Parts: sequence; C-alpha cells; structure tokens
Amino acid sequence: MPWTAADIPDQSGRLALITGASSGLGLETARALVARGATVILGCRSRARAERARQELLPAAANGGALDLLDLDLADLASVVRAARQLADRYGRLDLLINNAGVMGLPRALTRDGFELQFGINHLGHFALTRALLPLLRGQSDARVVTVTSGAQYFGRIDYDDLQGERRYDRWKAYGQSKLANVMFAAELQRRLDAEDAGVRSLAAHPGVARTNLQPASVAASGSWIEPLAYRLMAPLFQSAAMGALPQLHAATAPQAQPGGHYAPDRFGGMRGWPTQAPMAPAASDPSQRQRLWQVSEQLCGEALERVSAHRDDASLVA
Repeated sequence: MPWTAADIPDQSGRLALITGASSGLGLETARALVARGATVILGCRSRARAERARQELLPAAANGGALDLLDLDLADLASVVRAARQLADRYGRLDLLINNAGVMGLPRALTRDGFELQFGINHLGHFALTRALLPLLRGQSDARVVTVTSGAQYFGRIDYDDLQGERRYDRWKAYGQSKLANVMFAAELQRRLDAEDAGVRSLAAHPGVARTNLQPASVAASGSWIEPLAYRLMAPLFQSAAMGALPQLHAATAPQAQPGGHYAPDRFGGMRGWPTQAPMAPAASDPSQRQRLWQVSEQLCGEALERVSAHRDDASLVA
C-alpha cells in the first residue's frame, strides 16, 4: 500500500518549523502537519505572503493544530541568526525542522552576504539555520531535520575552485551544485549527530517533478522560448505540490523513516509517485567529500557573520 498523508501519525504537541512555507511544497507540508495537530511555524521572507498562507491554512488547523509566523530570510545570515533566537525565546524547543525553501535556475545574483544566490539560499542559509537550532532539537522525543533536495543532485558537482560562479556561471549547474550540497549536508549531519549520540534524525527528501512556483520563476528568468516549450512538453509528468510534499512528510513523520534516509517518488525514475527510500547522489556517500563541504560551509558562514558583526558592532551574531 502506498504511504499517503492519511498515514501521518498524530502530531499533537509537536512543534515544526518549515522554511519557505508560504507556497508550493512548504505550504502543502504545513497543511498536512497542522491538520494532524502540530503547531507549525511558517518561516518566510515575506510577512505578507506568510500571513496569506496562514489564513489559507486556518481551516486545516481546526482539529487542534496551531500556526505561527517567523520572519526568516535565508539570503541574509543575520536574519537566520535572529530567527533562530526568536524561536528559542518564544518556544525554547523544536521537534521538527523542514529545510524546504529554495530557488531554482535563476540568473546569477548574490545574497546579502555575497554568496551566489542558489548556493546561498538553498544550502548555506539552511546550513546556518540548522546549526543554530540544533540545541532546541536535542533532547526532544523523535526530533528530526528534513532537508529538501531534488533530482538535480544526481548531475550536481561541487566546484570548489569556483563555488560562487564568479568565473563561469551556468544557472542549472549552480542549481545542481546547491541540491547536491543539500543531500551531502543531510548525510554528514546524521554522521555528526550519531557521533555525539544526539538522538536527532537527519533525513533528505526530494519531490520529483512537482508543480510549484519554482518553474514559472525559472521560465520568467530564462528569457528563452525553449524553456517554456520544454515545460509544456513535460506537463503530463508533473504531479501536484501535495503529492510532491509526500516524500518530505514521510521523512518528517513516518516511524519507519531511517536516520540518514533519503526519500523520493517511486515511479518514472523518481519523477512522480508515492514516497519510497531512494539512493542519494554518489558524492553524498563519500565521507571525505561531505566533510570538505561541511568545513567550507562552516568557514563561509562564520566569516560572513563576522563581517556583519564588525559592521554592526554586534558580536552576538557570532557568539
């Protein structure tokens, strides 16, 4: 029997933060969790869009779930640190973190900290957020971190010689790099959590080919007639955002979801279907590659926060 949203266990009393929860996969993930009784925090860059999402989700919360908003801009590491502290002050704990937000196939642009936008938002922002929130997850029963990747991980490569795409930039190579980084991070995080016996699961999931706002944004940015045509030809393969959210919901809630596991749709090479365990990109199975990415990410985030602290005279950002 396929695993569906009806199989999500009761989430009453659990506190979940979902990044990018105002639309697409994040919105559908929030809908499913709050309907099962969770308190769901919508972590979003735009307060207006987050409030619209909250209003849309209120009927799903009628059976005991609750909704809250958290201002969070993953393209600004100072915002990431502030959001983590606000959550700690407000709740003092966290049961579930779903690193869902992302951008796809955009022309080269920079985050506020000077990182290439796709790598900065999709990977570094979530890397920094997860590390800031780990103290709230430790000690919680069945605490989990779910990092959302995509099938692009399989053609991704971490280009350490040009990590920010300064010399050569291809928007799809940059996207693949960021999605490979997601799954490498999830796997390395599990190794580190196991080493300290933290009792927290780190998992990864990808939605297959799901219809979200990422595709229209990418098409609009392309300036090409070929890309819209390609999406129209692929339209029969696309599944709904609600179906695309099932792998991350399975990773987040299913009792059988394994620490370090990776979940994806089960049909057409992971493009659509019901959630199942799937192989990660080979680079994610290489401990030396994972550790190198972790060390580089740690250095980049640390240096960026130091620059912000020096500029703002606020040492607390790197404390």
